[in-house]
Order: sequence, then structure tokens, then C-alpha cells
Amino acid sequence: MDGDYIIGGVFSIHYYMHTVKHNYTSLPEPLRCTGSLDSRELRFSRAMVFAIEEINNSTELLPGIKLGYQIHDSCASVPVAVHVAFQLANGLDPVFNTSEECSQSGMVMAIIGESGSTPSISMSRVISSYNIPQVSHFATCECLSDKQQYPNFFRTIPSDQFQADALAKLVKHFGWTWIGAVRSDSDYGNNGMASFLDAARKEGICVEYSESFYRTNPPSKIQRVADVIRRSTAVVVVAFVASGDMRILLEELSLKPSPPRQWIGSESWVTDPDMLRFGFCAGAIGFGIQQSVIPGFRDFLLDLSPTEVAASPMLTEFWEDAFNCRLGKTTSEGESVCAGTEDIHTLQSPYTDTSQLRVTNMVYKAAYAIAHAIHNTVCRNTNTKAQCDKFSRIESQEVLTQLKKVDFFQNGYHVSFDVNGDPVALYELVNWQRSQSGSIELVTVGHYDASLPVGKEFHINRDLTWMEGGTQVPVSVCSDSCPPGTRKVLQKGKPICCYDCIPCPEGEISNATDSSDCFPCPKEFWPNSERDTCFPKPVEFLSFNEVLGIILAAFSVGGACLAITIAAVFLRHRKTPIVRANNSELSFLLLFSLTLCFLCSLAFIGAPSEWSCMLRHTAFGITFVLCISCVLGKTIVVLMAFRATLPGSNVMKWFGPPQQRMTVVFFTFIQVLICTIWLILSPPFPMKNLTIYKERIILECALGSAIGFWAVLGYIGLLAIFCFVLAVLARKLPDNFNEAKLITFSMLIFCAVWITFIPAYVSSPGKFTVAVEIFAILASSFGLILCIFAPKCFIILFKPEKNTKKHLMNKNQS
Repeated sequence: MDGDYIIGGVFSIHYYMHTVKHNYTSLPEPLRCTGSLDSRELRFSRAMVFAIEEINNSTELLPGIKLGYQIHDSCASVPVAVHVAFQLANGLDPVFNTSEECSQSGMVMAIIGESGSTPSISMSRVISSYNIPQVSHFATCECLSDKQQYPNFFRTIPSDQFQADALAKLVKHFGWTWIGAVRSDSDYGNNGMASFLDAARKEGICVEYSESFYRTNPPSKIQRVADVIRRSTAVVVVAFVASGDMRILLEELSLKPSPPRQWIGSESWVTDPDMLRFGFCAGAIGFGIQQSVIPGFRDFLLDLSPTEVAASPMLTEFWEDAFNCRLGKTTSEGESVCAGTEDIHTLQSPYTDTSQLRVTNMVYKAAYAIAHAIHNTVCRNTNTKAQCDKFSRIESQEVLTQLKKVDFFQNGYHVSFDVNGDPVALYELVNWQRSQSGSIELVTVGHYDASLPVGKEFHINRDLTWMEGGTQVPVSVCSDSCPPGTRKVLQKGKPICCYDCIPCPEGEISNATDSSDCFPCPKEFWPNSERDTCFPKPVEFLSFNEVLGIILAAFSVGGACLAITIAAVFLRHRKTPIVRANNSELSFLLLFSLTLCFLCSLAFIGAPSEWSCMLRHTAFGITFVLCISCVLGKTIVVLMAFRATLPGSNVMKWFGPPQQRMTVVFFTFIQVLICTIWLILSPPFPMKNLTIYKERIILECALGSAIGFWAVLGYIGLLAIFCFVLAVLARKLPDNFNEAKLITFSMLIFCAVWITFIPAYVSSPGKFTVAVEIFAILASSFGLILCIFAPKCFIILFKPEKNTKKHLMNKNQS
């Protein structure tokens, strides 16, 4: 259609170009399209015509100026698209007119198209040299945002970069980490899939396969891609495929159905109504351009007069295909002539379906964007209305400049371009759902707005239907998620999504699903049996509440009571010969020290504290030295007593009661001195032992200085050995009640206990170390008290007739 300013339109109304065989002996045939007509693309071209007629009837936009248009079919092929680009760039006037009245009606101010990315790239490279702006409604390749290579390119549909990011977030949202990928072997498919794979990799998504194909490939190539999809283990398939290519693939898959697959589609095919006939793809989801309403457009599409149809080859072909008749032509056998009574209102076709106007609105917006750019170039706004000069001589470069600045709303939809010529990315999440009638419908279930903050772009507001009509989200993973308590170990030679789940090592946990590593618990914590939580280690020590502690405490108190009881018996019978004959003062002191020995073992039971740790070993060391000093004193008294009976011996006066007391004090003082030095330099202290047991804490007393501890034990041992030697020397002295023999036996028990104590102490773990020490204290104490005092108490209580001086002095009595 002619006009004051011409707008070009290029659409992929057919999907194939007639293959020309060059013989190089004659001129090649003109390029022409073949195959069936795409009624959806025809609707796109009609949307351009509708928008231009609306603009021409507007009193606000370009008043008094008529826009014309020239629409071409590119056959979705690069050669035809380039040919059309040159046609539009060369102008449409058959004659060059230099008169002043020239309105430049033959000049193309801008071009709407093409539908595909690859043809659009080719066209842009041609017309950019002429500064002719190109506004595409459906070319989404991210590469076209490069203003260095495509300075004249604009589009009303978002770039695939946004769609690729949205698809990756969609896949991640539903937990799919193992997917298949197919793409068109074109700029649209290759660049779009590259952007998606990059975004998917950042989201931790793995791709089992990535296959490419093109509709002109041989059938064997299409079949191979279909077989890959059938054999794969990935349930989810992301298809970044042009609508015409996807139709070929789905037709191949329909011949031999594959296992159920969850299809994730790019905008090109997932919103194409013609694709809904492939029922095995029910449940497919993907992103589409926002659904829109164009008032009056449906009436325009259906208002086709026979004259208008006959005047357009495209409309004629559509009419004949739709009604299976011929318009005013001779017919072949089996064909009929159109009667003129055909009703387009009853036609079910993508051309007449205006329920899902998505890309159609992109054409509509593109036409208005160009009109606004021309308006801003040739019109001046006054107080009342715009004044436009249709005779104004403008260049396409001026329209290109104004196109960068357009910013308006049309039917409630915002139209503007960023510095890359791209609009704001707004998508709808669409889902193929079966209706009650059994047909598949395109249902909007969510939105994606790239202008929102990160993490808030994606929103689902309706339930989805999945493959095979399921309501549960399908699972598509290479390996099941590793539960807490395990970690992922990658399978050799496979992507990172393929892994084995290995339990965490001892002492380590993982508290998250799919943890790549386990981490150790803090020193005082230990994992539970599931190894997903750290719990405080139980603190273990010999307490009064456990059976072992109660038994040892009972023996300790019982021993002390026994010593006190014996002391009471001795006190009551202190005048008797057997008590007086055995140095009653040392006996009472020995019983007192034994009482302390029994009671000091109680300090080893219970939670160690700073004071109890210092008290344990020092009290034990001092009381035992006091005890052995008393035994040593009694042994020396026995030896001296019989030495004193020798003629001329005066030894007893050198070892009387004062000397005996000094002996006890002297030996005990040495031990007190050792303990004092130990406590000053490096005293024992409470300590949490984390090394003996991994799973629990042993609360114990650290020695502070091992030298101090072994010095205390060594001194006790030295006195015990000395006492034992003296007792052995005195064991055969004549005496009806030879105390030396009893002391010898008691010291034998004492030494045996403490000699076996050393290896038992070193090898016993945890609280049993303390139990061994208590046992040694109690065993040696009971050995002393029973060996030395039990025979005497037996005589005092049960054999009083032997408790006489005469009996004791009768050395010859058997």
C-alpha cells in the first residue's frame, strides 16, 4: 500500500525456500517460497496492516500523514531475507523524481521483521549501511543486542538472555539438576542455548546431552536426535527451538513415543497454538510474551472481502488451504472452486485465534514505535494538536535517532528501548493443560519480571499440570540428594550432579542436604548417630551417684568407722597389758592416720575442682606417710626393746617416747615439704581429658607436675620398704605376741598393693584411673588395720585370759 512514508514488513509466512539448481548456462530462477503457509505468521503480517490503518485513522498520531507498507515473505531463509532487504533498501519508486512536490513516498523509513534471529542478523547487516532502522517482533538472539555490529536493530520482544536466565531459574526452582537440551542449529538456538547453559551451570544444573538440528537436515539427523531423547535418563528436556524446527522433531517423536518427558520450552514454540496438537507434550511449561488484547483486531482479521483476498497472493493461498477450494482458477481432479459462501468465522485456525495474542502484540507495538519515531521527526506539537508536514524531506537516519527515544503507552502496554534496543523483559509462565474436553490449552500460571530485584523476579500463582497429567513435580536428577549426615563424592568421569553419598567420618557431621563436605564438631561436642547434629559430649567422672562410687565410698566410710571402733576398744582397754605393751601412743596415732587414709579416698570421688585436686594427692601422701611412720616407729620400738634386754645395753634411753614422736614428725615433715613444693611450683588442677575417649569428656585431675606426684609415691614406697626390712629383721624375736610378724605381713600386703598399682594406674582409662587409686588406698589401709590390730582386738574381746602380763612374759609357752 502506498503512503507518504513507507514501512517495510518481513515475515516467515512460509518455512521453506525452493531449491534452485544452477546450470550456469541460463539466468537463475527467482527465489520463491515453498511448503505450507504458516497462518500464525500471516496473522503477524495482518497485525502490521491493522496497526498502520489505525495510525492512518488517528487524529493524534501523524495527523494528515498516510503511512504505506510493503510486506514480504522471507521463507524463514537467509537468501530470501537478504534479497528482500536489498529490495527495501533500494527504494520502491520505478522513476527517480526530482520535482519539489516529491513526497518521497517510495522511501522505506523502517522495517518490521524478521521473525527469526538468523534472517534478522542478515537483514541488519545489509540495511545498517543505509541507516534504515529495523524493529523485530520475534528475533530474540542475545547477539542482536550488540550495537557495535547491529546499530540499527531494535526489538519489542525481550532478548534471549533474559529468557535463558528465566529458564535456568525455573529449572532450579523445581529441583531439576539433570536435564537434556535440544536446540535449533541457528543463531536463535545456538546463542539462546549457550546463554541457558551458562546460566544453568551457575545454578548447579547438569546437562546429560545437548543436541542441535535444523528443519532442513536429513531425516536421519532428526531421527538421531529423537533417539537420544528416548534413550536418555534425564526426565526434563529443555528445548530452545524455533517453532518450525520443533514441529519436525515432535512429528518424529510421535512416530515412536519416548518415555514420559517433561518439556521446558522457549517462547518460540511453547506459545505456538499449532503445537498444542502434540498431546504427548501435555504438561509442558515455558515462558511466553505477555498475553494481550488488541481492540478490534479480531474483527479486522475476519473482515476479509473476496476482493481483498483475491488481491493478495498470501490471503489467496490461506483461503484456498483453509477451505480446500480454488479461487477463480481451473481446478485439478478432486478440487472444487470456491463458491463464495465460505464463512471464515467458523474457521478454527491460528489465524483466527486471538485468545493468545502474544507475539502479535509485539508486531503491533513495533508499528506504533516506528510511527512515533516518524511523528517526532516530521511533527511539531502545539497547544492544541500536532502539526505535521508530509512534504518534509526526512532521512531514515532521523527516524533511527528518534526511535531510540520513543517512550509511550499503547493500549496500556509500555513501549520503549534501552541502550541496546531491547525492551523491559516481562514474561508469563505458561503451562500446557488438558481441558475437560480433552484438548490442550495454554494456561498462564505465573510471571517473570526481569526489572524486579534479584530473587523476586519469579512468581507462580496457579497450580501446574505436569507430564502425563500429573500433579506432583517430576524428579529429574542424576543422583538422589544426599541426606544430612553424608557427603557427596563425585562419580569418576561424570558431571558434578552425578555422585555417591558417603557417610561422614567419625567425629564429623553434615547438617545440610547435598553437602559436599563434612565438618568436625567442636572439641567438646560429638555427633549423634545420624551424624547431622553435634551434641555436647557427656562429662564423665567418678561420682557418688554411680554404683562404683557408692561402693568405694561405703568401703571408705566403713574403714574409717572400723578404725574409730578399734580406737574406742583400745581406749576402753588402755590399761590392759596388750595395749600398753605395744606402745599405745603410736597405736592411737596409727589408728588416727588410718582413719584419715580411709577418709581421704572420698576426696577422689565427685567432680574435680581446683581445691579437691590439690587435696587428693597431698592428703593421701601425708596421711600415708604418717601411717607408715607410726608403723616404722612401732617396728623400731620392737627392735630396741629386745636390744635393751641384752646385758649392758642402754639403747632404750635413746629411743624413748620423745624420740618416737620426733621420728614420726620428722618423716611426716619431709612429705609435707615435698607436697608444699609440689603445690607451689606446679599443683594439680582439674582438666577435661578429650583424648582417651572421642565420644565423651573425662573430667579428671591433672598432676601438674608428674615429678611431684611420683616423688610423693616414691617417698611412701621408700618408707614402706624400710619398714618392711626392719619388720623382717624383727620377725623371729621371741615374743608370745610378736608384733613384728604382724607388721611384716601388713607391709608385705602394702607393698604388693602399691607395686601392682603402678601398671594398673598407668593403663586404666578415664574414671577408672581414680577408682584404681582409691582401691589401692583402701586395700593398703585395710591391710594395715587388719594385720596389725585385728589379732589384738580378737584377744581383747574374745580371749581376755591371754591379755595378761604373765602370758606376755612367758616366752617358752608354746
